[in-house]
Amino acid sequence: MSEIPIQLPSQDGEPAWEAAYFFPPQGQWDEATFLQFHSNRMAELVAGRLQILPMPSLLHQLIVLHLLDVFRGYLHRSGAGGLILMAPLPIKLFPGTIREPDLLYVRPEHLPEDVDGYPDKLDLAVEVVSEGVEARKRDYQDKRVDYARAGIPEYWIVDAHEQRVSVLSLDGAAYVEHGVFSSGQIATSLLLSGLAIAVSDIWAVAQKLKR
Repeated sequence: MSEIPIQLPSQDGEPAWEAAYFFPPQGQWDEATFLQFHSNRMAELVAGRLQILPMPSLLHQLIVLHLLDVFRGYLHRSGAGGLILMAPLPIKLFPGTIREPDLLYVRPEHLPEDVDGYPDKLDLAVEVVSEGVEARKRDYQDKRVDYARAGIPEYWIVDAHEQRVSVLSLDGAAYVEHGVFSSGQIATSLLLSGLAIAVSDIWAVAQKLKR
């Protein structure tokens, strides 16, 4: 491997090259190194490459908390069992790729025996779309491919900018749309029978904060 033509120490205004040298170059990250880095960064590991994620906004977190409450209420009422969990919680989808859904549901039979570890089989993933073209591509395209490859039966994309909830169901090796739900409609699930979420209530969380 050729030597990187950067002189140490780094100067003011430059990246902290000294810190960067503690980690491998792009394409050569492994899971152990990623988890070491992940302890104090918002990041995901994708095909051996590190992806730095934007810090979530207040609206993003309010939506996640609202959905967490709704899913928890459903699990309590229905007796479906399992767990609904929220990020940060790194999930190994397949070798070289670790994603971190905003919310994830794990059926009782797929819960890990070791609570000090991480779930390795999900049944439902939820992503709340962050601002920016890159974030939208990641949630609508990249994670759609990765979650399908990992065999996650259902994937929800919650888009506050478009005020739209897309519910995707796994059909073979790819997702198909179960439904795209807008304000005034009720988002439903194929996986969790009887789960119904009023889409307008999702966006209303920001208005409640202003009162």
